Amino acid sequence: MHCVIIGFGAQPAATPVIYDYEHIKGEPHALVVNNINPYLVDGPDLVLTSRRLPLCPDAPTIGIGNKPIDGGHYLFNDEEKAAFLAIEPQAAPWFRRWIGADEFLNGYQRWCLWLGDCPPDHLRRMPECMKRVEAVRRLRLASKSAPTRALAATPTRFHVENIPEGNFLVIPEVSSERRQWIPIGYLGPDTLASNLVKIAPHATPYHFGILHSTMHMAWVRAVCGRLKSDFRYSKDIVYNNYPWPNPANDTRRAAVEAAAQAVLDARAAHPTASLADLYDPLTMPPALVKAHQQLDRAVDASYGFKGRTDAERVAVLFQRYQALTSLLPAEPVYPKRGVRTRRRS
Repeated sequence: MHCVIIGFGAQPAATPVIYDYEHIKGEPHALVVNNINPYLVDGPDLVLTSRRLPLCPDAPTIGIGNKPIDGGHYLFNDEEKAAFLAIEPQAAPWFRRWIGADEFLNGYQRWCLWLGDCPPDHLRRMPECMKRVEAVRRLRLASKSAPTRALAATPTRFHVENIPEGNFLVIPEVSSERRQWIPIGYLGPDTLASNLVKIAPHATPYHFGILHSTMHMAWVRAVCGRLKSDFRYSKDIVYNNYPWPNPANDTRRAAVEAAAQAVLDARAAHPTASLADLYDPLTMPPALVKAHQQLDRAVDASYGFKGRTDAERVAVLFQRYQALTSLLPAEPVYPKRGVRTRRRS
């Protein structure tokens, strides 16, 4: 259980003060500030709203992974996959790795029987696959949701399909608050991502570096939703509103890219460790800690930031957000549609 006690006054305080804690059981540090905004940081009075596209044009678009609505008929662990292939060996080419937040962070192996691209004549020669397709069709027809029932007409396809043709960046939707950085990373086109992760098909090492920095984590802690007390990373609020640094300085951009690669190299030195192992504060390898510290220095420099605390970082980010949004038109509101979307990148 989390309890927050907030006091309100009819008049603003003559000297606003924020009490900052290094951790939940730490001692408070009083910070005299100019203004306390709705996110309890020193910044302008702004409230973030849902944004359909990234605030900064240099940022890649992100989206959710695949949402099958299959009742689990297309998903397998290692043992289930082996048993299935023992009776349906022709199905082997149609299996792909399946990654959700848990699999991505903890290194679990799961598999998806992806038949969306399987030619119909091939599919009909695989009776066990046909049984799975029929089970999905019946499941969807029995749904109380009209859009789900409509999906029964194409039982080999997913409700949401987001299948990049090249490498893509993965951001878990939920991550432990114990971690200093949300673990993110690249996967290849042989893997299907679930809707429990966000994916960015065109993310470069520079984008990886910015998103894996303490600067970005300060923003996440300030504005993201929570599941229990864990971070819940959203596209429309957290990512699309993030104020990226000015991309004009090629030298600083190159420094971020080099530091980002050093983080990836430090991870690669531990091939048997999961991301949960690598980013546990008690087991994080010293070389990886050092690589992240170097990355933080490069990202801080790209913002011209010379402070030390997360509160100071968030104040800088809100100032940049205000500068970037002051000349933009209001975001239009679009109705949600209950139809399948398919993205190929």
